[in-house]
Parts: sequence; C-alpha cells; structure tokens
Amino acid sequence: MFHRNIKLIIAGLIIIAGIWQMTEGYIGNGIFLIILSALPIFLYFKNEFILLAFLKLRKQDFPGAQKWLTYIKNPETALVQKQQGYFNYLHGIMLSQTNLTQSEKYFKKAIELGLNMDMDLAVAKLNLAGLAMTRRRKLEATNLINEVKKLDKQNMLADQVKMMKEQLKKI
Repeated sequence: MFHRNIKLIIAGLIIIAGIWQMTEGYIGNGIFLIILSALPIFLYFKNEFILLAFLKLRKQDFPGAQKWLTYIKNPETALVQKQQGYFNYLHGIMLSQTNLTQSEKYFKKAIELGLNMDMDLAVAKLNLAGLAMTRRRKLEATNLINEVKKLDKQNMLADQVKMMKEQLKKI
C-alpha cells in the first residue's frame, strides 16, 4: 500500500499526458486519458481495499473482508480521514463477533474520525450502546441509544433500539 498522495500524482501525470496527446493532434487519446484520470481521483476518496472489504462484508464473508483490510498496512498515510473512520468501523464490526474490548476501541475511533452516512454512525453507536450495557453502564447506554434514535431517520434500527431499551430496564 502506498501513500494516498501518490494517487493524485498519478492522476496529474495522466492529465498531463492527455493534454500532450491533444497538442500532438491525437484528440481521442487525450480525451480518453483525461477521462481515465478520474479513476485515481476516485480511488483517492474511496479506497479500493475498503470497497472490496464492504463487498465481502455484504456477503457475510468476515475472513474475506479481513483479508482485504490487512492489505492496508498504515491507514494514517494510505487513507483520507473519512476512510480511516470506515477502516476502524469495519474492524469494529468484525471484532464485535469475537473481542468486545477491541471492538469498542475501533468503534470509538471510527466515530471520532467521522463516518459519511448517518446510518453507519447509528450502527456504530448502537454497537457501543450494546457494549456499555454488557458492562452495566446504564447512563452511557441510554445516551447512545437516544443518539441512535436521532440518527436513524428511516427507522431501520427501530427493532434493535426497542429490544435494547427493554434490556436496559432489566439492568
């Protein structure tokens, strides 16, 4: 994995090559190269390994998603801030199956770095609320559940929120 700014340098070089092709009279080649330069720019903002990990996660293939995430050696230099948030979010989701302590650390870091979609933020906070409930931190869990209700505009997590509120009454 290489530094994220290398993608922008590659895009710049492709644009320069496209302009050079146009000045030499090869307009079609130049247009193609300028359009092709959109690919490294897109991959600057949406990391290819995170996209592939999301694809594997969608199929419930946790080991496959973990494999793609391991290709990102140094997320601080390879990813922009929002992508670092999703990197931690994905690790949190995968570790929530096995190691709750590390999962909590990854979810908190993902929230701190930021996530693009409110739904992803709601899922991260819902998982943190569940972790707080297992540690008998009722006030923290209640606050997180209230934040989840605000973020969940389409009521996709309504059943989980209702179930967690019922479990909170037992604590």
